[in-house]
Parts: sequence; structure tokens; C-alpha cells
Amino acid sequence: MKMLVPIKRVLDYNVKPRIKADGAGVELTNVKMSMNPFDEIAVEEAIRLKEKGLATEVVVVSVGEVKAQETLRTALAMGADRAILVTSDRKVEPLGVAKVLRAIVDEEQPQLVILGKQAIDDDNSQTGQMLAGLLGWGQATSASHVELAGDCVTVTREIDGGLETDRYCLPAIITADLRLNEPRYASLPNIMKAKSKPLAQRSADDFGLDLSPRLETLRVVEPPARASGVKVADVDELVMKLHAMGVAK
Repeated sequence: MKMLVPIKRVLDYNVKPRIKADGAGVELTNVKMSMNPFDEIAVEEAIRLKEKGLATEVVVVSVGEVKAQETLRTALAMGADRAILVTSDRKVEPLGVAKVLRAIVDEEQPQLVILGKQAIDDDNSQTGQMLAGLLGWGQATSASHVELAGDCVTVTREIDGGLETDRYCLPAIITADLRLNEPRYASLPNIMKAKSKPLAQRSADDFGLDLSPRLETLRVVEPPARASGVKVADVDELVMKLHAMGVAK
């Protein structure tokens, strides 16, 4: 069984984002970039399923700029077998990414697609659902546990009321949540091996898809500074202050 794992290159989660002077977006020049943490969890899960003998190949794919090669090499060092980079000179929105992934799925014919539930840069949480809609496949979002057996996959999902366990027939799409696993660190020998693993590079124009943006960012601003708290001696003083603020009546 072949598994496809889409990944995204994003601003490293340890870096404090800075807004551009013109408010057009987040500053990405000369800052550390890395694999989206949720996608890293998806890569780890796919590799674990392969190590259990439940899959024969793990293919990672990314849609974005040429520098995403570094992110794909990281996934290869973790244990993925080969990578596909679809380059684009402009930012591709979730629907555009889903269209490209559908074309890749048509070519690669994977039985399972695992990706992060969302990207930490835009927090849209749309790509997995859109891809499932375009393919007409069953989908399990926010997965915290995955069991693969034969032509079915059992997924435990995190929902508002607790946990929900569902069974899906393959092919299917799974989006990974934080508690699915703990991604491994790539060892130095595996990092060296990753340099010789196949990484195919293609252009988004090769697929003949309409990837024009449908959203326009008008302005990006910093969140307002949090006001300092005030200590009160007792409940009576708290109620009095709330009255003064118009919160309590």
C-alpha cells in the first residue's frame, strides 16, 4: 500500500512572527523556516505504519517555492521513500493546493493520504477537507489514533465532547492532530541518506489548473497588547470594580 503525505514549509514555531512595515503580511526574509508541526506528525505516522509492514511506500509532496526542498529532505531523513516538489512563484491558497494534490493522487494512486490538520501560518484547516471533497473520499479529521487493517482504517478523533472512533474504507484521507504521536529526530546517517533519495521537481503550471487566488489580504496587524491585571482584597472590592466597569449589574 502506498501512502501520500503532503507537507508545508512554514515559519518555525519557535520564531516570533514580525509584521511587515507596510502591513502586507508576516516578514519571512532571513528567518528560520521548518516543516509545519502537524505535517511532521503526519510524516511520523506514515513511517510508523510502514515500519509495521502495513505500507510499502511513503511519498511526501509539497507545493510552494523551491526552498521547500529542504523541508522535503527533512521528511526523507525521517524515513519517507521519495519526494515530489510542485513549485509555484506565487502563494497557493488551500483550494489550489487541494487541486494540485488531487492531480498527484491521480498519478500516484495512493490508498491513504495523511496530512496535518492545519498549517500554523494561516490556520485555515481546509486543505484536507477540500482534497477529500475533490476526490470523493472518506475523511477523518483531527486524528489522535490510527489503526490500519486490510482495506479499512480505524481512526480515533478528538471532538468537543471527547473522543469519537470511526472506521473508514480505503482509500481515505486523515488529518493529524497533536496527540497522534511524537515525531522522531532524524539521525545523521539518515540525513546523509536523504540526500540521495529521489526528489522530483515539477511546476504547478504543468497540471493546467486554475490556481488564481480567491482571497485578498487587506492588512495584517499585531494583536493588541494585553492590559495588566489588578489585585483586589476581597469579593466586595471585585464586585465594586466590576460595577464601575459596567460588567456587573
